[in-house]
Amino acid sequence: MFKVEDIEILCSESVRQAIEENIGRKSTDIALDRRVPHASIVATQVKNLQKARTKLPSYFAARAIVPTLAYEQSSSEECAERKELSGDSVLDLTCGLGVDALALSKRFRRVVTIERNEGVAAVARENFRRLRVDNIEVVCASAEEYLAGCTDHFDWCFSDPDRRGAKGEKLVRLEDCSPNVVTLMPRLKQIADKVCIKCSPLFDVDEAFRLFGDCSVECISLGGEAKEVNIYIDGLAGQRLSAVAIGIGKFSCKAEDRGGVQWSCIPEDFTRYRYITLPDVSLQHARMVAAAFNGKSDVWSNNGVALSEQRPEGVLGRTFEIEAIYNIDSAFKRVIKGVKAEIYRREFPLSNAEICKRYRCSEGGTEKWCFTRIGEKYVAIKMNKI
Repeated sequence: MFKVEDIEILCSESVRQAIEENIGRKSTDIALDRRVPHASIVATQVKNLQKARTKLPSYFAARAIVPTLAYEQSSSEECAERKELSGDSVLDLTCGLGVDALALSKRFRRVVTIERNEGVAAVARENFRRLRVDNIEVVCASAEEYLAGCTDHFDWCFSDPDRRGAKGEKLVRLEDCSPNVVTLMPRLKQIADKVCIKCSPLFDVDEAFRLFGDCSVECISLGGEAKEVNIYIDGLAGQRLSAVAIGIGKFSCKAEDRGGVQWSCIPEDFTRYRYITLPDVSLQHARMVAAAFNGKSDVWSNNGVALSEQRPEGVLGRTFEIEAIYNIDSAFKRVIKGVKAEIYRREFPLSNAEICKRYRCSEGGTEKWCFTRIGEKYVAIKMNKI
């Protein structure tokens, strides 16, 4: 973890100039270059900044200090800015690199963010200075310490609990993470009108309803990849769900209206279907495929695909035109043998590598194939991009 003396080196004019001069070089070359002051530190920062260019564009542009571990555990700016919080003041219990606090600073007059590690807190302060943000106060303390002595009241309290255990193991249960927001919830409700908790993309949405009762839960995806689950405890009645595919759209419904069926129907004849849609991962994780595709596709599976005669409109997912549907049998090997393809899988028992080995095809070509299950049948669907 970063130490205060490391920050002093990184803030020195010679090192900042060296980072700027070497921003486009390979970190391995920088580390071996005797002309570069504090070459190993400069190499690490250049490497982290290069990685942050897409995920944290503001940090890259400001040549912010980016510690390796803090970068790996941080949100992307795009996800951070998606959260539906706004008001006059907000308390962020988990500063880290400060990406969420930076996003909150654009929606609140005052942001107080808590960081228990002195070095990381110093990094956050320096980065906010470089980012020219002046409405964020960084407090070095544990969340528990700050809450015990807090006399302020906030519109919102935000927390992204640490999901790593003492030995580095991944934690999924919210009660095991730090700070333990489940135990702290009575206190959080005393000092804030509303509470937002960011969870792992693996977090079970129904666990939020079990722990907190009436609340809103949203599953966030970016580029087809699950990114986070956010819980909003906002005092409103009912249990509400949203699936958000950043840059594509959003679908919401009451938790009770999701629909629990695995399949809408099991068709005997697949040939009449012209379109296949791969529901976005945010819908799948929220178990909302049935609610989202009802009336828009003819056949759908909660964790698989959706088929339709007419092209579905306004759904969260990728839609392709169906060229052909094949049953997975011995004859299928002759169809795909030697083909180079982009392979998609939905409810299929083999990995991409196992598919390629068994059917003697390979990945990387222009053809698109989806291996999936419809009812009890495994099929391969050759698709064309629309």
